[in-house]
Amino acid sequence: MNVGASLVQGLAGIGVKHVFGGAGEANAAMLIEIKRSGVLEPIIVKNEQGASFMACGYAMFSDNLGVCFSTAGPGEFNLFSGLAVALSDAIPVLAISGYIPKNHWGKGGLNEATGLSRTPNSRVMFNATTKKSWIIEDPAQACDILEDAVNLAFEGRPGPVHIHVPTDVIEREVPNHRPIALSVKPVLPDPQDLDRMAGLLADAVAGGKSIMAIIGYGAIRSGAQSEILALLERYQIPFAATMDAKGVLSEDHPLSLGGFGTSGDPAGEQYFAKADVVLAMGNSFAQNATFGFKPDLFAGKTLLHINIDPHEIGKVYAPACGLVSDVKPAVNQLNAALADRAGPVAPQPLQRQRYVDEQIGYHGDKVHPALLSREIARLLPENAFVMGDAGGHMLWLNCYLHLTKNQIYQNPGSFGPMASNVNGAIGLKVAHPDRTVVAGVGDGAYLMAGFEFMTAVTHKIPVIWVIFNNGGFNVIRQFQMMTLGETAYTDFPSPDYVAYARACGGRGYRVDRLEDFAPAFQEALAANEPTLIDVDVEDTVYPPYHMIK
Repeated sequence: MNVGASLVQGLAGIGVKHVFGGAGEANAAMLIEIKRSGVLEPIIVKNEQGASFMACGYAMFSDNLGVCFSTAGPGEFNLFSGLAVALSDAIPVLAISGYIPKNHWGKGGLNEATGLSRTPNSRVMFNATTKKSWIIEDPAQACDILEDAVNLAFEGRPGPVHIHVPTDVIEREVPNHRPIALSVKPVLPDPQDLDRMAGLLADAVAGGKSIMAIIGYGAIRSGAQSEILALLERYQIPFAATMDAKGVLSEDHPLSLGGFGTSGDPAGEQYFAKADVVLAMGNSFAQNATFGFKPDLFAGKTLLHINIDPHEIGKVYAPACGLVSDVKPAVNQLNAALADRAGPVAPQPLQRQRYVDEQIGYHGDKVHPALLSREIARLLPENAFVMGDAGGHMLWLNCYLHLTKNQIYQNPGSFGPMASNVNGAIGLKVAHPDRTVVAGVGDGAYLMAGFEFMTAVTHKIPVIWVIFNNGGFNVIRQFQMMTLGETAYTDFPSPDYVAYARACGGRGYRVDRLEDFAPAFQEALAANEPTLIDVDVEDTVYPPYHMIK
């Protein structure tokens, strides 16, 4: 068995079923081994950047390893945006890229990226964009390197890893092929820290202190929903979710305050203002969730912080008690530790001012993006995912998409590249074929990467893209006006998306009135085919976005 076949079999052995990537000379042999094996289904993309985003989507809401691949040099450089997303947002992704043969190093040949003779150094670049990067120089290293890489991708705070496979190595025989062993150790709470946090919470409950929970993406990554709900309901702790965790618990729950942050609901901000104790679970305190890293955000409050990564504890705000742990075991043990220290709390009426409940007085000719977001929520099936891309539509969805039936919303995360979820939605649908996946995207984001619609058609991946088409970079335009007093180069024309979708073999709809959206969306759900819905949205309104003074 050669190196390429060994890698393919190793990935299949740990449960990988799909890989995303592009073709080139330096990974040609790898493609042949994928074809011969029949154990991995490759999703061949139009640009490797799309593959990296798809790998993120594939791993984002599951225990799957996202895998993307490329040729050497220019092809592998296209992977960096998705790997940066995986690094910033704790997503386990493996990138495998080709590499020129050793006897060509330093000669400046095609696709060389060794760092020699004025060539870029891809090994340094991947080490800067992943948890670690390797190069297989000896076939006997193949299984060990793959095993180390996969385990590191899942270890502690998950993230991306990378392997270079030179063309003069990939077809050589592996003398020691073996199955890959996953041996990821769980990150469990320190008993003393847990006891201290339980004591602080018990004292707060006994003293009638106002307690609030803020839930981050780490809680979803951990699958801690039931444990968190048990804690919140027993002690009647109101909760809000960051934009990265919207939908983690039903927004219809009596204790839900909606979203929290610069585009969060007024209810969350109002309750936070009077909270004595804040329990943050799976939070990295991103810019949006902290009102632009407001320095005194937690002044006068007792902050309790649970995170799997010790670096996150105290990175932005020093907690009164930090607990380094995966969220699920931490909250499970916290529930047990509190059982004998604090009794259940009786429900109390909760005043909640949320955007979803507000009246929107709009009589314009176009579709108001807030009303469109509400309509998507109304029509959304249970267990659905909504992927919002970077832009104003992301904020409209965060404010007005009301999620109640095990539905999850995700934005492009802390790194935040445009087009990440245009393509990430494809990988997400591949990982969850039985769940509806909707990508809420701007026309600007879609134009950056919409050519992967053809990839979805080719591979029969039925994502629904809803394009919030306002003819420009709406939020950038607003930022220019607010900070500089004028605008520049934020407007652009859009193509005929309906004609494009149909030319690719998919479905396309144009919506100019809100009442026309439901029939188009329902037809798209029923057809179960890749679909573009181009909605003409109002470009003179801006999503709620504010800072705490």
